[in-house]
Amino acid sequence: MSFPKQIKVPATYMRGGTSKGVFFRLQDLPEPCQVPGEARDKLLLRVIGSPDPYQKQIDGLGNATSSTSKSVILAAPTQPDHDVDYLFGQVSIDKPFVDWSGNCGNLTAAVGAFAIHGGFVPKERIPENGVCTVRIWQANIQKTIVAHVPITDGEVQETGDFELDGVTFPAAEIEVEFMDPADGDGAMFPTGNVVDDLEVPGVGTLKATMINAGIPTIFLNAEEIGYTGTELQEAINNDVQALDRFETIRAHGAVKMGLIKDISEAANRQHTPKVAFVAKPVDYVASSGKTITPDDVDLLVRALSMGKLHHAMMGTAAVAIATASAVPGTLVNLAAGGGDRKHVTFGHPSGTLRVGAEASQVDGQWTATKAIMSRSARIIMEGNVRVPGDTF
Repeated sequence: MSFPKQIKVPATYMRGGTSKGVFFRLQDLPEPCQVPGEARDKLLLRVIGSPDPYQKQIDGLGNATSSTSKSVILAAPTQPDHDVDYLFGQVSIDKPFVDWSGNCGNLTAAVGAFAIHGGFVPKERIPENGVCTVRIWQANIQKTIVAHVPITDGEVQETGDFELDGVTFPAAEIEVEFMDPADGDGAMFPTGNVVDDLEVPGVGTLKATMINAGIPTIFLNAEEIGYTGTELQEAINNDVQALDRFETIRAHGAVKMGLIKDISEAANRQHTPKVAFVAKPVDYVASSGKTITPDDVDLLVRALSMGKLHHAMMGTAAVAIATASAVPGTLVNLAAGGGDRKHVTFGHPSGTLRVGAEASQVDGQWTATKAIMSRSARIIMEGNVRVPGDTF
């Protein structure tokens, strides 16, 4: 019996923020995979090592968490005054499914650097020393993101002393601006309210702030669902009933936000919306062992991604936090003490993060002009990834 040979696909393995993913240039993909569809999805699933009933992704580049089961495709810009198109695919760990419904804010920090490495930014735009501004078109959500990438001796500066909680080693700081961060074409608050009563059968009626900014996110009060906001991953991820309850909340919230028509559709939209819960600051010990005090943060936030509590905070959810905190009366704003805010520092399972946003009311509706955060990124490995020739 003969078996197909493996084929080589040029790829780069990168960390961006608190996530890792496999980066491709569109022109380097096998021809059938250069267009959206089944062939592309099958390739990315095989690269990452999914679907894996063991949920370990041993036979691929994924690391069996939502933060590391990710893929990125960069292409020549389709929009004027942009340097690159950025398409993000969240690869399911145990199902044959790639979710294209949203962005990854953490990997966005790596997109600017990879755009420079990959030849998408004209050489005359790259300073010998200084900062290179990369304008990114986020193709999933049709939004502009601006990355400010440090350059030394004409190359991307990856090492540095910027520390990011959730990342072990320091690196160079990359400032990322999410322009007009409301996700999609609809209102930033799809229900028209900054706080809603979300009815969830079997759970109850919960106060919720549902926002489309960075990524569609449902914010809840920690106390109302039996938490303190100080939880680390094991407190929730080892509790099957809790995870089922969060998924039920997420499904009903998705319907109320107009993202799906029926809760049965939520299973095929795992990446969005996110569910997060907020609380006022109290002392807790982060997963790194560092003590976080009320003097260190304005509020506490915990968020779930792909059905599990995130080890730190998704970049897009951080944008949602920043934007919601800037709108008086949201659950995020109230947990942070209320009032007008242009920035907050929040506590997450790995430590703290400072984010900023600008929001205002236009014709009675809230809108945000931009959200800002600092991240870091670096190339871990580059070369070729191999997959069996019959993968797609």
